[in-house]
Amino acid sequence: MAPPLPPLSTIRVFDAAARHLNFTAAGEELAMTQAAVSYQIRLLEEWAGTRLFVRQARGVELSEAGARLAPVVDRALAELREGFSSLKQNQDEVLSISAVATFSTTWLVPRLGFFQLAHPEIAVRLDTSHHLTDFAREEIDLGIRVGAGKWPGLAAHWVLPIRFSPMLGPGLAARLGPAPKPADLLTLPIIDPPDPWWVEWFAAAGAEAGDLAARPGLQLLSQHLAARAAMADQGVAILEPAFFQEELATGRLVQPFPALATSDWSYYVVFPEARRVPRKVQVFLDWLKARLAEEAGG
Repeated sequence: MAPPLPPLSTIRVFDAAARHLNFTAAGEELAMTQAAVSYQIRLLEEWAGTRLFVRQARGVELSEAGARLAPVVDRALAELREGFSSLKQNQDEVLSISAVATFSTTWLVPRLGFFQLAHPEIAVRLDTSHHLTDFAREEIDLGIRVGAGKWPGLAAHWVLPIRFSPMLGPGLAARLGPAPKPADLLTLPIIDPPDPWWVEWFAAAGAEAGDLAARPGLQLLSQHLAARAAMADQGVAILEPAFFQEELATGRLVQPFPALATSDWSYYVVFPEARRVPRKVQVFLDWLKARLAEEAGG
């Protein structure tokens, strides 16, 4: 077992007094009275069992024991300051994000490079997970969640609604003809047929879909994978257009109908409401909202 240490407060006072060789000057540095400094030194001397200062008429001098101790304390406090400075610098420069997989893989990861170019002083560490972050236990600065925007103890900033529409590759789209109807999609392979968003979309489009869950088809359970399969003409996927603007713009994906199925849920940026919002979090939130607005044409 390591030997016990004296109170840190007495060590800090000893360090200041050893540098100034004056209790009054040490007190001014530490915002303490001269009497309080003298008291802390006396406590340390009692703990050490030896005198650390020799009192003189115009100040103090280090005793032999104090002279041996002073450089040791100076090095130890310098290492502590360096350690905490490094920790704070890391907290200021590294932004830790926990985001749901769909948002991470389909939208955030392809655009993180743009954030880094705009803010090279901030490094991003991304944790892709569906579990709810425990901000009290995990070193996460912000989360990107799906829900109604109400999580106890968290500030929630709305960033994106959830909307879905069928998409497919250009080869498969050609089979629909020039003026397709929503029901025509049922003549093509359906990706993830049990996905409840299919039922929502067909209902919103005014088409009878039947028992889609009973249909055979690829079940990928990931928008990223479903989009890849759709681009390869493997079937029609139900996707969020906001996540695939580039693919739609380049024609790798085709959205044959403008109708969208919507949800009461949305994507939110969340972080503890009791904390002061760090600059890096506010910078990322502002960038995220601006980027989404730009891509939406707003």
